[in-house]
Amino acid sequence: MEELKNNYSPVTTKETVPKISKFYLSAADCTCGILNSLMTAGALTYFFTTYWGLDKHYSSLAWIIFGIWNAVNDPLFGYISDKTKSKIGRRLPYIRYGSLFYSLFFIITWFKWPIGSGQISMFIQLLAALFLFDTLYTAIATSLYVLPYTMAVSNKARSNIFIWKICFSIISLAFPLVVVPLIQPKPGEPATKFRVIVSCIGILAFIIIFSSTFFIKEKVTTPPDDSMNIFKSIAYCFKNKSFIVFEVLSFSVIFIQTNLLQGVNYYFTEFGNNLMPVAYGALGIGAVLGLLTWMNRLKPWGVRKCILIMCILFASGATAMVFFGKIFPVAVAGFFLAGLGFAGGMYLVPIMNGDVIDYDEHKFGQRREGMYAGVNSFITKPAISLSNAAFVEIISLFGYNSASVGAQSETAKQGILVAWMAIPALLLIITAVSLKWYPLHGEKWNSIKSEIEIKHNHT
Repeated sequence: MEELKNNYSPVTTKETVPKISKFYLSAADCTCGILNSLMTAGALTYFFTTYWGLDKHYSSLAWIIFGIWNAVNDPLFGYISDKTKSKIGRRLPYIRYGSLFYSLFFIITWFKWPIGSGQISMFIQLLAALFLFDTLYTAIATSLYVLPYTMAVSNKARSNIFIWKICFSIISLAFPLVVVPLIQPKPGEPATKFRVIVSCIGILAFIIIFSSTFFIKEKVTTPPDDSMNIFKSIAYCFKNKSFIVFEVLSFSVIFIQTNLLQGVNYYFTEFGNNLMPVAYGALGIGAVLGLLTWMNRLKPWGVRKCILIMCILFASGATAMVFFGKIFPVAVAGFFLAGLGFAGGMYLVPIMNGDVIDYDEHKFGQRREGMYAGVNSFITKPAISLSNAAFVEIISLFGYNSASVGAQSETAKQGILVAWMAIPALLLIITAVSLKWYPLHGEKWNSIKSEIEIKHNHT
């Protein structure tokens, strides 16, 4: 790109972010995610349909209506937050003052509202709870997501923030899988204990999220351009060609992560649960080694090369699983390479996103982290639905029989491997090819990054 052909003199700086800031940001992000996982990862649907008896058709209708709002509110809030002016920054006001209502809406969702107890009343409560909660979630979670880009410029400083966030994210990912089955009430049982626990979780989340805003500083910012409306702001995202390449990666990662989590239960059910300990062990080792590898090679290789190598390794493992996933040693190797890929997705994707946002400032003179986060969510959220739909359709084509769980035909077993790994392999190859057009790499880009860092460290 023409803008990267300019000559810049390299500048060496040492940018640091206090540990207390990284801790509170990660803790706030974690607790925010826990509340959201309880609402969206099945616990809420179970509570309304199985425990309270809401008709499943009403539940589905509520989620469909909510999905429309969920698709458009991310870019809308991103635009609003980019325009925000306050003494404590653009993002922190939404976290500080939204945390109380976020936790409050979470807590009252699990109690019957005084609007009746029939099917329509429960439908209205579910729909209203989703709208109220997600509006606050979008405001807070989007702000927490972009804060690393406003707290630091250098990839080294941001990298340290993301390591903290990844460590805390393990808690928010594991919570719905481990804790929810232990606390959710069965039909006919009193929900008092469950409500006390989720209320305590909501109160604790408020305390952590609210407190975090006193330990975080937004130093990387620019005055907002009041002449840029939301449509122009969205258009400018796509004028940044590096953002288009990033979206190929981001969409692929969301699709792949959803697909792998969707297919893993089918795989072990049909190929043997005795494989699970070794396979998960290989996955964990791959994730740890992958994280260490990407951390150590980020500076000498750069973001683009790290992602390219990650895609090649991950695609190789996925392709091998499609054809030879029935062979135990191949499966172990596939899980190991999937671990490398998962670590790359969690660590390298936000690093690349930060570069894309920094380049936007270099090209257009504005910091628009919120809009980039919003447009990214708008594009990647459909990947979750597409992944689930594609998996089900593919296994059906191969003759999967839901009445023969654990005893599928060989053709159906092969269909599980294809549905599980074929599209991820293809997306990883497409992503690797798209990196050819990613311009943010090399000495010229490193010099631009240094100039941006110096600019914000002296403002």
